[in-house]
Amino acid sequence: MQASIDRLLSRLAMAAVGFSGAAAALNSAIYDVDGGKRAVMFNRFPNPLSGEGSGIQRYVVGEGTHIKIPWLQDPKIFDVRTRPRAIPTVTGTKDLQMVNITLRLLSRPSIEALPVIYQRLGLDYDERILPSHPLSLGSGWGSTT
Repeated sequence: MQASIDRLLSRLAMAAVGFSGAAAALNSAIYDVDGGKRAVMFNRFPNPLSGEGSGIQRYVVGEGTHIKIPWLQDPKIFDVRTRPRAIPTVTGTKDLQMVNITLRLLSRPSIEALPVIYQRLGLDYDERILPSHPLSLGSGWGSTT
């Protein structure tokens, strides 16, 4: 009787370990793209079925739950909602006075261009692009007032 209970408990423990391993594998094979966000897929190796090479794929993944190949694919998730950004700048007027202007800039990325944006600029594209433009806009505004 004791031997059959021991076998039952050892099989139950082995089943629990197998179930937890399968659950961990399934958990690492799915990812979520929340509302207002899009994802581009990064492949570590070329895909022989589709003929695409390694790196960022050309398609953009929409909202929802999706499947990936663990350790081979890595989704890069972008926020595509319109976001405000306040950028203060100092400019001069025609009578040589300095004026403080806060520029509120609304920006969002083009969804079709997300793979190119990630390849050239990365996930922090707005930190790289937006600070360079308001300085030229602010000086243009200051000269017309």
